[in-house]
Amino acid sequence: MSPYEYLFKYIIIGDTDKRFRADHDLTIGVEFGARLINLDNKQIKLQIWDTAGQESFRSITRSYYRGAAGALLVYDITRRETFNHLNRWLDEVRQNSNPHMAIILVGNKCDLEKREVSAEEGAQFARQNGLIFLETSAKTAKNVEEVKKIYI
Repeated sequence: MSPYEYLFKYIIIGDTDKRFRADHDLTIGVEFGARLINLDNKQIKLQIWDTAGQESFRSITRSYYRGAAGALLVYDITRRETFNHLNRWLDEVRQNSNPHMAIILVGNKCDLEKREVSAEEGAQFARQNGLIFLETSAKTAKNVEEVKKIYI
């Protein structure tokens, strides 16, 4: 018997990196994480797939769209070029995934004062494309739990 009743798989896409963690190398291939949570007395397993936005792994990422319940479309609020690439990533996810996939637009690094993309710009992009929007900080964990709550 399985230790969980439901499995939700989601992927992280966008021009991202993990530079804030000095003890962690950039993804080589695809990182995988899983977490069991309890919701309404049911065990739910969340799977997270992440290529850290590396161009060399974009073709691998396409295979992970299949079967995913959701995607985090991430950009760095301190780097305008990551925001400028959102349309490309959004087109790719919509071409390679379930048309009913939940997509959350995540502006990361909101803990930093240096900002090249305003929260209003992020919210407007999300509205125009039918996405949910949050700003987060992977470093301080601001709004990280809120992202999880949206999916379940």
